[in-house]
Amino acid sequence: MAVFQGMKERTIVSWTSVIDALAMEGRGKEAVAVFEEMKTAGVRPDDVAFIGVLTACSHAGMVDEGYGYFESMRMAYGIDPKIEHYGCMVDMFGRAGMVERAMEFVHKMPMKPNPIIWRTLVAACRAHGRLELGETITRNLLNEYPAHEANYVMLSNVYALTRRWKEKSEIRREMSKRGIKKVPGCSLVELDGEVHEFIAGDESHPQWKEIYMMVEEMARELRRAGHISATSEVLLDLDEEDKEVALQWHSEKLAIAFVLLRTPPGTQVRVVKNLRVCSDCHAAIKCISLVYNREIIVRDRSRFHRFKNGSCSCNDFW
Repeated sequence: MAVFQGMKERTIVSWTSVIDALAMEGRGKEAVAVFEEMKTAGVRPDDVAFIGVLTACSHAGMVDEGYGYFESMRMAYGIDPKIEHYGCMVDMFGRAGMVERAMEFVHKMPMKPNPIIWRTLVAACRAHGRLELGETITRNLLNEYPAHEANYVMLSNVYALTRRWKEKSEIRREMSKRGIKKVPGCSLVELDGEVHEFIAGDESHPQWKEIYMMVEEMARELRRAGHISATSEVLLDLDEEDKEVALQWHSEKLAIAFVLLRTPPGTQVRVVKNLRVCSDCHAAIKCISLVYNREIIVRDRSRFHRFKNGSCSCNDFW
């Protein structure tokens, strides 16, 4: 923002870059304010700028504002929405828990929905308990795109959430038969110019014993603070106690434990993850930021999360 405000000349690219950055931080109102400032400055928004402002509304739960911008594309600017804009709208409805409205929106699209839109809808179904609908959509995806790893993983996860372990095993066998492997989640941190990579349950780090001890201490402190593990996130046939243990060793928690061990109190923690952070880790990291008085920034597959004093910049529209 400081660089942007110091620019003598601003193009549509400059404006859009700022809007996109604010969207990824969950700062939807600020992103919308910049979008409106751009229009006031006489810069006409293009289709890419609209993707930015729709993403900002989606990541901040600003449904009414987002729908208004979507409608204005054609009405005020003569821009026909592309499939990316429809995808932003489906994502926005889904994050806000409006699964039926998202489904209705997909059915009214003037073009055929692509797999990304369907997978976005499945993610919303999973997050908001519409597992039967999610299973139906995923099965259709699997029939149409049998070689895509994500479709198998999504269906496997739906079976696990509904405790249909036999069906889950069958899907995993089918993946193995086709040579399809699930991408493992990993978290990266940089310390003193060196990058450290962590995978769930990994014992390859030279300090893994100390890290595991720190994770156990974190778990005790979180329990004292009232944190309850989201065991529904463990998609394995285990009892509740074992599920809690499985959640404890997620890669984000290992990475954070390592930084807590190696840095003085008050040092900012920065983690990069290759997948989207799970709901249990999201809730746990909020609590860690409060208990240990640390600002923790997690860059996952789709956005930045800034955890501080027990809350996250995404306001839980993650």
